[in-house]
Amino acid sequence: MTAPRNELQRIMRALEASGLSVEAVEDGALVRDGDSRVALFADADHRGGVIVRLHLDLDLYVEEDALPDILMGMNLLNQGLDYGTLNLDPVDDEDLGEDAPLTFAVLGRAVLWLRDLGAEELERLREHLRRFEAEVTEAVERTLHGGKGLSA
Repeated sequence: MTAPRNELQRIMRALEASGLSVEAVEDGALVRDGDSRVALFADADHRGGVIVRLHLDLDLYVEEDALPDILMGMNLLNQGLDYGTLNLDPVDDEDLGEDAPLTFAVLGRAVLWLRDLGAEELERLREHLRRFEAEVTEAVERTLHGGKGLSA
């Protein structure tokens, strides 16, 4: 059940007022802060409130043969994350031949429930968004540029 468009627009206005660049995309919004881009989607909760889903595309791709090592590394990284998780999504690339290895995109994801769209809850969303992006990006960069971790 999707939140009424005016709720998403209220969220977008609040994020813009806090200094973030926000633009509407299909059924959600794209929030930009510097080089980072987080997709934001809002759904009405049948118990009241709004469920906000955040997706951070990390521009990392993994081929099927590297999955065992990657999954172990992601599991370890996820244990240290407070504001989101790393997930793998299959990349649907019709341009590749049938014999091409299956490829997965590494994404950061988070979900936050807001009891309403009052100032306090919108501030909590801004803080969650900021910490989610920073925490996931830092964990991945530290792992990729450190001596051990993910190898794709």
